[in-house]
Parts: sequence; C-alpha cells; structure tokens
Amino acid sequence: MFNRFREAVKEADGAVGKLKALVGSHLAEFQADVHMAAVYQAWTHQFQRMAEPQIKEMSKMYLDIVAEIVELGQQEGTLRKDLYMGLVKRFIIGAVDEVINTWLHAGGRYDLSSMADPLVDLFIRGIGVASDAAVSPRPEMDVGD
Repeated sequence: MFNRFREAVKEADGAVGKLKALVGSHLAEFQADVHMAAVYQAWTHQFQRMAEPQIKEMSKMYLDIVAEIVELGQQEGTLRKDLYMGLVKRFIIGAVDEVINTWLHAGGRYDLSSMADPLVDLFIRGIGVASDAAVSPRPEMDVGD
C-alpha cells in the first residue's frame, strides 16, 4: 500500500499535486478495502501504545512522505517556511485519519475518495481569511518533530 502511495506522489508535480496524490491514494486504498481500513483504524486508535511494529513503521513511512512534500513546498514557495514540521505531519495524518474514521462510522455511504480535494484545499488554504491581525507570529520555541 505505501509503495502505491509513494508511486502516486512520485508521479505528481509540485508539492500541492503530490499532497493531493498522497491523500487521494490513501482514501482510495481504504475505500477499495473497507476491511483493511477498519483494521488499520482499530489498531491505530484502540491499541496505539501497543501497536505492532508493522503499524508503527507504516505510520513512520507515511509521515516521512508528508515531510518530504512539505519540504518541497517550502522550497517551491507554495508552503510557509515557518511551520513546525511535527505539527504539520500530525495535522495531515490526523485529518486524513478522521475522514476515514467518519466514513467507516457512516457505513461507507459516500465516496471517500471525493473528500481528497476538499481536504487538501483545507490543508493549503485553511479555514480563515488572511489577515495580519488575525494570526500571531510563530513563537520561538523548540517543540521538536
């Protein structure tokens, strides 16, 4: 599965295209195999501390792909350079995870893959209107990845 994610990302152009490819392939994979989605969700939610090494390794591979995409976007100038990488990775995987979880709880009654573009749009454009007064500058502290 993660090889397919990496291949989809490799074929896409630019950071935003790569992020769309990653999220789109992630949602499509789980939509195609509801059982795999349910098992993965159960392991990552219920047994997080005891998660099998394979699940932990899969999550690390996914987070590594996200980090590569964010770094590319920062180099391209399409993503802000003042982001905490660890927070960005958790934000993206958490949002994708929650979209899948909600879809599972809804009994798969809608097209999960159709959520990829709106989700990436939310990542890129956020929920607010750009305003210097609305956002505080990033505090200088080290919270790690």
